[in-house]
Amino acid sequence: MDKKHVGSLFDSIASTYDRFNHLLSLNIDKRWRRRAVRQLRPADHLLDVAVGTADLAIEVIRQNKASRVTGIDISTGMMDIGAQKISQAGMSQSITLLEASALEMPFADSTFSAVTCAYGVRNFSNLDQGLAEMFRVMKPGGQLIILEFSYPQNVIIRWCYNLFFTHLMPLVGKAVSRNSGAYLYFRQSVKNFIWGEAMAQRLAAAGFAQVSYRPMTLGITTLYMAQKGE
Repeated sequence: MDKKHVGSLFDSIASTYDRFNHLLSLNIDKRWRRRAVRQLRPADHLLDVAVGTADLAIEVIRQNKASRVTGIDISTGMMDIGAQKISQAGMSQSITLLEASALEMPFADSTFSAVTCAYGVRNFSNLDQGLAEMFRVMKPGGQLIILEFSYPQNVIIRWCYNLFFTHLMPLVGKAVSRNSGAYLYFRQSVKNFIWGEAMAQRLAAAGFAQVSYRPMTLGITTLYMAQKGE
């Protein structure tokens, strides 16, 4: 799906996106973000790609992991919700949101000390181009943190996960947002995306070093960590 359609899709569910995520994950998604941010070294200026409603950006400032955060996204609807949350948290001086594509970032080379992305890379129309852009805008020695959905390795857990994705999630999505099509896309984007070693190999191919990954909560999400060489 191209960026115009992805942006429109997320605009259409922006007002219910957080509620849907927290409901379906039983609020575990908050723990995933906290755990991911704890892996960061303190940075002066951090870029949060596909910032969405700004949960990860807010957590970065809350944990004092960066002096400044710039968040980019192609969905202005999602960022409008994020801006409200940033203001309510008293972080408007620390977090800036900007409409921009992850595939064509409007930043000079080696701008940011760290780059993060939570549940956004699977929506890139060109994964390798997005990873290359993250590498380009990162300073040498910078740190990359990515959170993304994945599939459990255990056969029984995977069967239950597929059952949930096929039957329960579209019903909950329709009930919460009245937009079942958006959550059908969500389901397909997770099922069709790579994870684990395959994703680690793509990060290495983009130039990142010290690539590692850590499945969390039975493997339904994975934390990827990497660095840009000095």
